[in-house]
Amino acid sequence: MNMSFLQELFSTITQRDALRRKRSGTLAPVSHEGLIGACQALLESDGEASSITLARRALDLYARLDEGDKLRFFERLTSEFSADPERIDAAYQRYRDSRDNGDLQVLFDVCEPSRQEVLRRLNLTTDGTHELVGMREDLLGLLKAHPDLQPLNADFGHLFGSWFNRGFLVLRRIDWNTPAAILERIIHYEAVHEIQDWNDLRRRLDARDRRCFAFFHPAIGDEPLIFVEVALHRGLPDRIQPILDGSQGVIEDPDSVDTAAFFGISNCQTGLRGISFGNFLIKQVVQELKQELPNLRNFVTLSPVPGFRQWLDSVRESEDRLDDEASETLALLDEPDWHSDPAKADRLRDVIRPLAGHYLLHEKNAQGLPLNPVARFHLGNGAELHRINWLGDVSAKGIQQAAGLMVNYLYVLEEIERNHEHYTTDGTIARSSSVRDLGRRARKLLTGETEK
Repeated sequence: MNMSFLQELFSTITQRDALRRKRSGTLAPVSHEGLIGACQALLESDGEASSITLARRALDLYARLDEGDKLRFFERLTSEFSADPERIDAAYQRYRDSRDNGDLQVLFDVCEPSRQEVLRRLNLTTDGTHELVGMREDLLGLLKAHPDLQPLNADFGHLFGSWFNRGFLVLRRIDWNTPAAILERIIHYEAVHEIQDWNDLRRRLDARDRRCFAFFHPAIGDEPLIFVEVALHRGLPDRIQPILDGSQGVIEDPDSVDTAAFFGISNCQTGLRGISFGNFLIKQVVQELKQELPNLRNFVTLSPVPGFRQWLDSVRESEDRLDDEASETLALLDEPDWHSDPAKADRLRDVIRPLAGHYLLHEKNAQGLPLNPVARFHLGNGAELHRINWLGDVSAKGIQQAAGLMVNYLYVLEEIERNHEHYTTDGTIARSSSVRDLGRRARKLLTGETEK
């Protein structure tokens, strides 16, 4: 007997039943109490067919909760579906006395919170995985105000790490022939450089000099998990506007380019925050591009620098952090359209680029990692901090978040693993000589700085 067929059949029946009740207006208001009861019944169920039906019912109940009841449901799921301390103590005592692998397995089993099994069983029904991703998105929105829910978030992260591991991910190229429903999602999820309309999207998918790839998961169908936009280029690009507006012109022959520039990487599912996809995506896309276009020599990003302007302003506000001349120059940032004035832009360039080198190389967060999140991502993937581009993004967003700066992170295939190892073991950042020189020049601008 084909059990996957039966699972689909039972799930379809329960979904149709729920849809009929919804259309007939018989869906009564629900509270978290009913959902907790449904989860308890799901745990006690010992048959696959009944578990599928109960899982569907529980997820339908969750979808009808208001925000307050969702919070109360999460609170009770965290507190009432945890591991049993007495069973843990007893299992530990047996293992301590026996040192037996069987008793060790029992100890592992009783240490697992029962809410993890609830989540596994909710995942039995069709679309369960996608709905659980949405459930975690709701949970993430509550964590800051309710940190006591963190154990439940850890359970989601543990399970999603297994369900969404690299072996399950499917890489698909996105082009103009991709189904419209997926293209609409690409427009919606683009988080780096907003897609203005369908014409803008079509330009970004042009088969002559653009590529777009996305990871999908079989359990959530046509919902992309993450996608990357690539511009084929001659040489390393230093400005984003010509790429976005097409003013650099279309490269008619893809075989004539030597560079693949990753200019936008967007995570699509908030509920999968913390599950790493980007490093796998970039490395597989590089392999795909090398196979299609053997002439490619450079694989580089054109990346934003979110948070740099905020850091720069904090340095300006700190007493005695900047020398007087640098402080006076940075005051030009307060003038409107400063980037359109060549004289002002040149003065600022000579101060801001060295400070950006210092920021990217030496400013750390509480965990001792680079303060900039984009830097953490690419350096952690084994890229080199290659070039800091002045006025690389003169859009309102680019000026506001990074004083117009953009960065090239270079992926050299033969050096990725070595760079990654040095970065993760001792925090060493792979950098070009030009970026190193900028960091050193910053010592003349920042008072009290010593050579690093």
